[in-house]
Amino acid sequence: MITKKTIQIKNNLLYLIIIITTIILIIFFNFIKEKEGELTNKIYPNVFIDGKNFSLTTKQKVKNYFKNQSNKLKNINLTILINNSSIASFSGKTLDLKFDEETAAERAYLIGRSKSFFSNYYQKITSLAGLKKYHFQTTINYNQSFLNDWFLTIKENYNKPAKNALFEFKNNKVINFRKEEYGQEIDEKKFISDLEINFKSLKEKPKDIFINLKINKIKPEITLSNINNFGIEELISVGQSDFSHSISERVYNINLAATKFHGVLIPPKKIFSFNETLGEISSITGYKPAYIIKDGKTILGDGGGICQVSTTLFRAALNAGLEIIERHPHAYRVYYYENDMKPGFDASVFSPSVDLKIKNNTPAYILIQTEINNKNNFLLFKLYGKKDQRKIEISEPFIWDIVPPPQAKYQEDPNLKKG
Repeated sequence: MITKKTIQIKNNLLYLIIIITTIILIIFFNFIKEKEGELTNKIYPNVFIDGKNFSLTTKQKVKNYFKNQSNKLKNINLTILINNSSIASFSGKTLDLKFDEETAAERAYLIGRSKSFFSNYYQKITSLAGLKKYHFQTTINYNQSFLNDWFLTIKENYNKPAKNALFEFKNNKVINFRKEEYGQEIDEKKFISDLEINFKSLKEKPKDIFINLKINKIKPEITLSNINNFGIEELISVGQSDFSHSISERVYNINLAATKFHGVLIPPKKIFSFNETLGEISSITGYKPAYIIKDGKTILGDGGGICQVSTTLFRAALNAGLEIIERHPHAYRVYYYENDMKPGFDASVFSPSVDLKIKNNTPAYILIQTEINNKNNFLLFKLYGKKDQRKIEISEPFIWDIVPPPQAKYQEDPNLKKG
């Protein structure tokens, strides 16, 4: 039986607990407030950066410490090798290696200063009472743009695309005339990973770094061993264009570019890129300045005449009923492409953004063969493969919105002699 006396005792006990708790909280909050005053502009206890205790120090002292550590990195050397032979060496000063002292100091200082009420007091209590240690890691920064620019140069020197075997169709069968070649490329992901791991190790002990670049082999997609699996049986289409009235440099470029496509195979379901197959167009790769369309103007530029080649391939693809994935007309009508065809059967290319892409949607490989007749000024693209039941119909072009050309504009050419 619960008596009034028992209830009174319980109530008194409850009041006592409340009073004691209140006193403890007051003492605790006064303690926190007192410590906050002592820790003004200082880092809370039990805060470590890279394993070093920075308790009760200022942000500036943290920054000064890591600036001093950064100075030690200036004297280390990064040596990059290929097959254990050095190809480059950079000092820490050149790479601008340094600790990110700003971030480290700020993160350490924010312990006990969280914007969240509960998180704030949790950090204060655990830090001041030694119930938890807060550990942070610095990062070592470096001049990424410098290394990226250097790596681009290295890739140009060492990366080499694989070359597919090339073939011809003669006497109703496919024969080869160039064996495939393996390509190679530097493993960029591994290089970056090795770089980060080695830079991280500098926090323990500054030392010279040696990184061996890994070179991966690239297997050609089409090899001589596949020759019996191509399914090529017959001529499936021809594309032709007339390049009469072209200047000699343009004719030269047409001849050079056409050779890049002779013997190329397009696997079934493969999307063929004209620009990718052609490669770089510049004076370095043998092209001469001839007339091109750029920014709405006809000007001299390396590789003028390439569009004659893409136009001829486009016509062959149309005649074969292949799926045209990407094709761009020229900015305005050009007579080169209307010597033997009506308007609308041209294909402009300009690497890397403007491309001609064709999908092989036939049941077999497609073999490209090119023929050029410089005497009669015409270029042929012949596509060999296997015919199916498709029917190809090409409609007449519909011409609208014809705009007359503007008046002739004459500009002085400073490269020509007077008169």
